[in-house]
Amino acid sequence: METGTYLGGCLCGNIRFRARGTPENPHTCSCENCRRHSGAPTLCWVEFPREAIDWTGEGGMPTLYRSSDYSSRSFCPACGSTLGAVDDRTGHCAGHRQL
Repeated sequence: METGTYLGGCLCGNIRFRARGTPENPHTCSCENCRRHSGAPTLCWVEFPREAIDWTGEGGMPTLYRSSDYSSRSFCPACGSTLGAVDDRTGHCAGHRQL
């Protein structure tokens, strides 16, 4: 993947983000947490260091839900859109695409 600036956000536009740099650790996951978080059979993920992400929308940072002993899932409190995960151990924020 290329180094650059990646923009995204939720369905209603309340939560927006800008991620800078090269996406790390591209992978898919079909674990129960990922399936329940997304409603999809599998997710594709990329990761960015926390300091490479700016929350630019009117809603600020997304709401976090503690989904395991090492990770929290993020979502928009207004529309419910899933936005990714925050890993305690690596300090990375992961963003996903549903397949």
